Amino acid sequence: MAKLQVNIVTGERVIYEESDVDVVVAPGADGELAILPSHAPLITLLAGGELRVTKGGQETSLAVFGGFLEVAENRVIVLADSAERADEIDVSRAESARTRAEESLAERGRGGVDLAEAELSMRRAAVRLRVGRRRGSRRGPPVGTGMDNQQ
Repeated sequence: MAKLQVNIVTGERVIYEESDVDVVVAPGADGELAILPSHAPLITLLAGGELRVTKGGQETSLAVFGGFLEVAENRVIVLADSAERADEIDVSRAESARTRAEESLAERGRGGVDLAEAELSMRRAAVRLRVGRRRGSRRGPPVGTGMDNQQ
């Protein structure tokens, strides 16, 4: 049976690279989509959310924020604006970011608050918390430290 080759990259590093993948579930701009072997060619925008890769019954979870997903000939390429593996997410840091964003939104009437930036920060923190808590994340090294995080 056919399997998928999956590459997930950001401008800074390769986040995930694996062959023989069974399914990829990604947060598309118009909703969640599942990619199975022999999927029709596709290019779509990614929204912020959880991207899941299943290989041999093992699921790897990542928080992705924006970018593109391309499917062609059993190959899935994700070019993400930013992405983190679940085990890299620092849940306490994400909780602090959410708290700061909530405070900024509460002070929006006082001026000096960029509403769009505060809302984006809130959404990013919520995704990190959802992925991190569901997947039992630990405190990990900061993204982009050059540490090899491939499986």
